Amino acid sequence: MPRPLCATIHLDAMQHNLARARACAPASKIWAVVKANAYGHGLERGMRGFADADGLALIELENAVRLRQLGWVKPILLLEGFFDASDIPLLAEHNLNPTIHNYEQIKMLEYTKLYRPIDVHLKMNTGMNRLGFRPEAYAAAHARLAAIPGIRSITMMTHFANADELEHPRLPIREQLRRFRVGAEGLPGQRSLANSGGVLHLAELEGELPSDWVRPGIMLYGGTPGGKSASDYGLLPTMTLTSEIIGMQQLQAGETVGYGSRFESTGPMTVGVVACGYADGYPRHAPHGTPVVVDGVRTTLVGRVSMDMMAVDLTPVANARIGSKVILWGDGLPIDEVAHAAGTIGYELMCAVAPRVRVVEGRLGTTCG
Repeated sequence: MPRPLCATIHLDAMQHNLARARACAPASKIWAVVKANAYGHGLERGMRGFADADGLALIELENAVRLRQLGWVKPILLLEGFFDASDIPLLAEHNLNPTIHNYEQIKMLEYTKLYRPIDVHLKMNTGMNRLGFRPEAYAAAHARLAAIPGIRSITMMTHFANADELEHPRLPIREQLRRFRVGAEGLPGQRSLANSGGVLHLAELEGELPSDWVRPGIMLYGGTPGGKSASDYGLLPTMTLTSEIIGMQQLQAGETVGYGSRFESTGPMTVGVVACGYADGYPRHAPHGTPVVVDGVRTTLVGRVSMDMMAVDLTPVANARIGSKVILWGDGLPIDEVAHAAGTIGYELMCAVAPRVRVVEGRLGTTCG
């Protein structure tokens, strides 16, 4: 019998969240972001879960090629573009849309003959200060790209630093939009502006954020980039991590739990040992008090997370036993809540699930049996 730790992927929830993104941005086409192995859900599952998307977006060229091999025929966007001139023939061969964000990429395109036209996305740096051309340099970069034989279309794009907080005191989304309008003024081409935060706040922006394409990521997986909870946005969890109680200990006042003996019992209590640890992707730094659900009852983590195990307080769980079902995040326990308690974000938890964790598919409401 396999170890009871298991991640259940809910394709129906992925489809639901994509439909929510489309409802938020009904006038836009959707790039469903499947980078980082579809946020830990599996690239092939991402392709199936987001089959109704207008295109898929990711980082890795080799995985873009794999999507084509798996049968994806709609557009594919490479969010970091290409890294070497030897990559360019693959762009044409597999009809991939690279993001262009520096002059070195433009130079490589200028000196490489494209035997088949490609579509590109030209990125503007409107304040995120990661990738892209500054607004004052953007028109010149656009002109150089437009002059290259084989460039079929140029979509203009940027990335918002604080789309989850519209009135951010240092860089509000409206200031980034202003910079984008200045840099792109008079240039032909479609626009690709909104990430998950932007998509979820389109209604509040009241038409200030016109996008031909939107690029939702975390919202498609039932997480939120910030602000309200995922359920407030009508999003469903797409990954449920479950395990079981594999051991129980009866503690007396003054006894401690785990490495470092950081948790000390103040009185008699029952502690359950869960088959999951940081080698499985659960955050080692998750503190005492991090929420866990055992047999449908909410309780908390106690002591330090070990490599393969963690301890939870079974005091509120009547009739807890060896084999009691444990939800670590997902359906019944929002991943963002666990992430917040651990001082991180839901993105990291999803992406960190280790290869040794068994993964199955099941509709929302079902988990590994």
